[in-house]
Order: sequence, then C-alpha cells, then structure tokens
Amino acid sequence: MPEYAHTLGRQRHRFDDLKAVMACASPRRSGDELAGIAADSDERRVAARMVLADLPLATFLNEALVPYEDDEVTRLILDGHDAAAFAPVASMTVGAFREWLLSYEADTAALAALAPGLTPEMAAAVSKIMRNHDLVTVAAKCSVVTGFRTTVGLPGRLSSRLQPNHPTDDPTGIAAAALDGLLYGIGDAVIGVNPATDNVPACITLLEMLDTLRQRLDIPVQSCVLAHVTTTLRAIERGAPVDLVFQSIAGTEKANQGFGVSLALLREARDAALALKRGTVGNNVMYFETGQGSALSADAHFGIDQQTVEARAYAVARAFEPLLVNTVVGFIGPEYLYDAKQITRAGLEDHFCAKLLGVPMGCDVCYTNHAEADQDDMDVLMTLLATAGVNFLIAVPGADDVMLNYQSLSYHDVLGLRHLLNRPPAPEFEAWLDKAGWLDAQRRLSPHGPHGGTAQALIGRIT
Repeated sequence: MPEYAHTLGRQRHRFDDLKAVMACASPRRSGDELAGIAADSDERRVAARMVLADLPLATFLNEALVPYEDDEVTRLILDGHDAAAFAPVASMTVGAFREWLLSYEADTAALAALAPGLTPEMAAAVSKIMRNHDLVTVAAKCSVVTGFRTTVGLPGRLSSRLQPNHPTDDPTGIAAAALDGLLYGIGDAVIGVNPATDNVPACITLLEMLDTLRQRLDIPVQSCVLAHVTTTLRAIERGAPVDLVFQSIAGTEKANQGFGVSLALLREARDAALALKRGTVGNNVMYFETGQGSALSADAHFGIDQQTVEARAYAVARAFEPLLVNTVVGFIGPEYLYDAKQITRAGLEDHFCAKLLGVPMGCDVCYTNHAEADQDDMDVLMTLLATAGVNFLIAVPGADDVMLNYQSLSYHDVLGLRHLLNRPPAPEFEAWLDKAGWLDAQRRLSPHGPHGGTAQALIGRIT
C-alpha cells in the first residue's frame, strides 16, 4: 500500500488509506463529523489536500473505495470507464488536473469529450482542492443538453421544475398550484409532483390530471409523479400516461438497496418508458434525485465521505441517459449539512461534479427549518448556480413546500433570476409563452405574472 502522508511544519500527517485522504480533504461537513471520518483540524485538512493534489488521477482506477466484487456501482464505474477519453489527462495529478480545468484549453468541447473518461472519485477529488469560484467557473464551461418535449440545458437558458405538492394529493389543489406556476413561466423542465401517498391508483390519478392539463393548454412540457420506480412500472402496465420515470438514487449498491432499487430494475423502468414513445424532441425518459448524506443515513457509506459517495450516484445516473437529475441539497437536514456555508458549498460541488461527468444537473436550492440557514442564503446559492449554468432549479408555491415541510425557491425567485441573468426557459416553452401573448417586446414575462384577464383565460381553457 502506498503511504499517504504530508509534513506541515514539524508535524507529519499520515492517512490510513485513500478513503481517509478524501474524507480529511473535504471542506468541513457535519455529516462527515457525524460519521467520525472528518479532519480534526484545519491543519490536517490542508495536509490531506496537499496529499490529494500530488496523487495521479490514475490512482482512482487502481484503488477502489468500495471493493469491486462487493458493489455493483463500483463495477459500473470501472467497467464503463473510457480509457481513450481519459487519455488527454491520464498523466496528470489531481492538482495538475485542477489547473487544466481552469485553463482556456479546457473549453466546452474538450470537457464534453473528457466526461466518459472520468470517474466520480476523480471529480470529487479535484473539487476538494477548488474554491467556490473555481467550481462555478469550470461548471459554467460544461454543457449537457437533454430533451423530451422540451430541450433542457442549452447554453444561456435556465429551466425550472414546477413542484405543486399537496399534503393530501388533492388533484384540484395540485392543478391550482400548477396553474399558478405556469403563470410565472415555471415548469419547462418538468411539472413534478411528490405524492403524499405512494400507491398505483393515486399515481395514475395525478398522471392523468397532469396529462389532461398539458393537452388542454397545448403546453410543450413533460410531467412526472415522483413515486417509487416500481409504482411507476405498475402504472405503465395499466396504461397510464407516463412521461418520465423517477427514482432517488445513491452511490453504493447497499444504499440503493435501501431505496429498494438496483441497476437491473432501473434498466427495466427505462426500457418500459422508452417503449411508450411519448417524447417529441428527445427520448431522455429518466429523472433522478440525489443528496449528500443519503448513504450515511442508510449506514451504507463504507467509510467514504458524503460528497464522494454523492458523486458516485452520478455514475448511476449517467448510465441511464436521464432528462433530469437534481440534488436536493439541504433537504436531508443539518445533521449532514449544518449551515448555509455547508449547504452552499455542497450545492456547488454537486453541480460541478455532475456536469464534469456529463450529467444534466439541476438543484433543489433548499433547507429545513432547523438548519442554520434562511432565504437570503438560498438567494446566494441560486444566483451562483445559475451563473454556473445549472440546467434547472426547483420552485414551489411561496417557497414553502406544504407537503414535504421544507423551504425551497418560489416561482417568482426563478422568474427574477431569469430576468437578472437573461436566461430564458427552454426554447419550446418560450415559444408557447410567446404564442400565449405573455411576453413583452423584450421577451420578458412580468415579474408579477400575467395580468388578471390572461389568468382567467388560462383557467377557462381547462374548466
């Protein structure tokens, strides 16, 4: 085994293995402290980063953090590695890779070509020696474009998920919240409902209601009920109008077992959705959610720091060519991301690592009410992510999800961000807004939504 050590001043810092280097190099994180793997001082954290910076990138091809024979995610990562794509950076250390990523040479085309040659551990490693500005700068050069009824991820655009959740899954309440979001130009990534109850009849009821809404208003958008993948499979078997198949995923086989899924089950679901042929501009039919801390909460992290395990989930997502992936960055709670500083850093890390790996990443910019964070902190993170080219953001009525009981972004937050940075929605959805007469001469939607007469006309088309 190689020695992982670095001397700072008169103290030599030794690390037992590569997992320990990665964990100690991470920025301070309450979840890693809870797991007992974090650096116990800033000095040790710096020493770990010095060790990491000098490691060859190829180290991660030779030393698996989770044993190959024990974990199907590890097998997916290593068996699917593209050596030819990796070749341009194969001789680099992690530190040299950081410098290259920040160079002019690492442009959008070069980063896209490189993505299949990178493993999640490589992406996580380089992120640990980057500042927040570095993460934004490199991610902004990455472009991952997907499509179903709208094209998501085009440069210079910002898509949004409309999240009209309801505590009792009442279709009328969900429809009202969806209409409210549409009036603000929200929903071009997906109209996605988290069901309060996960059963097939309720799932089908919501799917049919959302599809009726789409057809009556002739909206180029996709819908999704975020039920468990097995529930969606049963809904497909019963003829439900399924656009996207959703599933929460994690970075180890054991953690995914905790979610009740395997790679084989995800393949079955993707094949079933593709067979429906409901897309018009593309055939990306999967939607995945992730979040730092999920593997630790399931005792399935194998002593790996939570950010690296999170990055491994992106290898799972990448294998199924999803339309959408998002990290619910502050949802799991302060036990894993204690305060706004940690939430902000995690959101930027997740977006950077996913985009570097070729994953179409969005974010639920959010926090729970017992975290040391507030809506001002979410304003900062959403602005940083939009600058970094995030594919989509999630928005809920009033920024307060009344079913999941957490704080996210509101419809007008996303609308204001689009105006600030000149980031219109997906082109198909923008054309629909224009046809409806909702855009002004500068192709802007009013920050207060359409006027009352327009809203009444919209409601009249579905009642």
